[in-house]
Amino acid sequence: MDDRSDHRTEIRDFLASRRAKITPEQAGLPTSARRRVPGLRREEVAVLAGVSTEWYTRLEKGHISGVSEDVLAAVAQALQLDEDERTYLFDLARAARPARRTPSRRRDVDVPPRIRWLLDSITMSAAFVRDGRLDVIAHNALGRALHAPMFTSPTTDGRGRPNFARYHFLDPGSQDFFVDWEAGAAATVALLRAEAGREPHDRALRELIGELSTLSADFRTMWAAHDVRIRHDGTKRLQHPEVGLLELTYQSVQLPMSQRAVHDLSLYTAEPGSTSEDHLKLLASLTATPARTIRATDRPR
Repeated sequence: MDDRSDHRTEIRDFLASRRAKITPEQAGLPTSARRRVPGLRREEVAVLAGVSTEWYTRLEKGHISGVSEDVLAAVAQALQLDEDERTYLFDLARAARPARRTPSRRRDVDVPPRIRWLLDSITMSAAFVRDGRLDVIAHNALGRALHAPMFTSPTTDGRGRPNFARYHFLDPGSQDFFVDWEAGAAATVALLRAEAGREPHDRALRELIGELSTLSADFRTMWAAHDVRIRHDGTKRLQHPEVGLLELTYQSVQLPMSQRAVHDLSLYTAEPGSTSEDHLKLLASLTATPARTIRATDRPR
């Protein structure tokens, strides 16, 4: 199957999965007891979007190239897409447009010195930088200490660089480390789905998704749900091997980079005065080192 067929399949499955999630009642449409499909029918989406059934059927079959942004916005509204899903739909449409030249291969971009200095300055929060494939490419001392099981996992690459998706799905120990494993795994898949929409020609990303699909039934099931997540923040509970249970808040901010690279700076911290703050402070004291950025390629000795 060529890239174009793959892309049409992604569009078809995404739109169909969103359509199946909306009931006629939620869409403000009349309903009857005789319904053979969950959610909305194609003709109902077409009515809500103000297009013909034939046109919407063609769109759901993956023929999205050349569709105007106004029409895409109408479809997004009809399907009640959230902001992340709407962005993903527009990314799929953008990738489907005929290219005037062969798409350039996205290059990996190293973390610039100014970001390393920033990481060095953060001492009471676990901080790391990850790329769109969820590789951890730089981190501070506490960031490595907090995720020690992932950094010492056999799922790291040849340079000792961990990847959240590989650790989640290919290391059984991740289910002990991440207290809410299923929710975290679903968020991980949704982040990869969004990245696949942004960068459909990223060979390394496609290989990662293929590897996980081959080796993990859980990944295959979650990938088939077509859920999308772009923003990354919330609360995470970790069962740390050295300091015990940690309940942390995390926030990610996108770092502007060159070469179309998508790098996020993630910060994990604890509520002031909480037991988790005490545990995080203990972990920081256990791992105190002279100030320097620890990059993902630095293995513990």
